[in-house]
Amino acid sequence: MAGPDPLKVTGLMTEPSLTSLYQQLILEHYRNPRNKSVLEDSTVEAHVSNPVCGDQVRVMARMDGDTIQDVRFEGQGCSISQASVSMMTAIVKGSTRSEALELADRFSEMMRGSEEAAADRSMGDLRALQGVSKFPVRIKCALLAFDALREVVGEGRSAPPNGNRSGGGGRALRQSKAAH
Repeated sequence: MAGPDPLKVTGLMTEPSLTSLYQQLILEHYRNPRNKSVLEDSTVEAHVSNPVCGDQVRVMARMDGDTIQDVRFEGQGCSISQASVSMMTAIVKGSTRSEALELADRFSEMMRGSEEAAADRSMGDLRALQGVSKFPVRIKCALLAFDALREVVGEGRSAPPNGNRSGGGGRALRQSKAAH
């Protein structure tokens, strides 16, 4: 049985030190991203961007039926967008489509300020991004990875009216290459 959630124990850790821990984790994923490379045998990919700030993310996955066998990314942008995609790829590798979509929904809830979502231990390192919800301009940066994930697993959404993303539609690799 797991002990108390170390991210919620406030008697041992003050709020400023918890914030500092989260900032360090975000910078760690930004400086040493997980799964940042081209996935040569990907079967599906999506490219999304935020033209307002210039963040870009290309997520590539190798699907085996309903399972994400492997997932990698390429991208550039701020520490929040790049840490978010690093954290996301680390969690969804080996997940099913429905599990990946559940994670995307839960992360979106956290970005809308849900304390319940922020306390969900299944979100792993992504919980370090909960403070982003207080900065509406930065929420799009954190959600960019999940826009790509939704397209990769086949739940692509049309671009919002403000046009903050362009997408690859989660198309098969041979179709995506033609679009690039």
